[in-house]
Amino acid sequence: HLESGGPLRLAHTSQTPLKESHMVSAVFHSPSDASDALRADKAAGKPTSNPMTSTAVAPSVQGANAAPATPKAPVDWVGLALKTLAPLAGIALLVAVWALLTMKSTTFPTPLATWDEAVKLFSDPFYSNGPNDQGIGWNILFSLKRVAMGFGLAAVVGIPLGFLIGRSTIASAMLNPIISLLRPVSPLAWLPIGLLVFKSADPAAIWTIFICSIWPMIINTAVGVQRVPEDYLNVAKVLNLSEWTIVKKILFPSVLPYMLTGVRLSVGTAWLVIVAAEMLTGGVGIGFWVWDEWNNLNVHHILIAIFVIGIVGLMLENALVAVAKRFSFE
Repeated sequence: HLESGGPLRLAHTSQTPLKESHMVSAVFHSPSDASDALRADKAAGKPTSNPMTSTAVAPSVQGANAAPATPKAPVDWVGLALKTLAPLAGIALLVAVWALLTMKSTTFPTPLATWDEAVKLFSDPFYSNGPNDQGIGWNILFSLKRVAMGFGLAAVVGIPLGFLIGRSTIASAMLNPIISLLRPVSPLAWLPIGLLVFKSADPAAIWTIFICSIWPMIINTAVGVQRVPEDYLNVAKVLNLSEWTIVKKILFPSVLPYMLTGVRLSVGTAWLVIVAAEMLTGGVGIGFWVWDEWNNLNVHHILIAIFVIGIVGLMLENALVAVAKRFSFE
């Protein structure tokens, strides 16, 4: 609005929505003042701008678009110390007690003597001087091979059987008494049955691993199927989904944590059983190697084998924990 002798106010507003628009305004006291200001800018070499089209972003809008700085999380030194220093302190305490108890012993080796023997033993872990004289590396690999075969067969049979027991009331009523009867049987009690049926030590050991590691997978899988929310299954009925689709889309993601827990328990049982089974069957394997060293009264190697068995079992456990985290649907 222009009045005689009054100021001239020019305003321009973009046609974009209000949320994204910027208010643009240029205010001059008079047309002559505007011309004088434009000539002064040209004389000074400053870039000129059309007051009708120039825009100025409000400071509040600039502040809203700026990303807030994320503060760095402080380092949890206490938690880090508990994860690293506490286990090392526990191992150091074990070695100290061991050294103290064997300080004056003539039959039980000290930690230092056992360490020296371990260095010699692992300097060539894969030597082979015949079928009954092989390095500790070969014995561990043969034991892991038997565990993998028995454990794999148990998984192939046990996991589908667990799904069947969890889904079918009739199958659950039929098989639960059999599982409750056979599950508490000692692992070594199954070894003579394997020797009788297979007439060989190697398949008998695999049979023993299979029959002892199948129960945790059956039970945990069946429990996981039975704990699937009923609402999920009702929706599947409404949508008229096939049984395979229900298993693939509903049951498997829900049961996976239970199933992996059963797998972890089974692999621990399998590694425990193979050592005892190989002591009785002979051949090549970490269990037979321990028994052979006992016959030679080599206590150093027996202690080394105990640590090796524990370390391998720990590695298997951690590997399955990593798999469980990788395939978790949570």
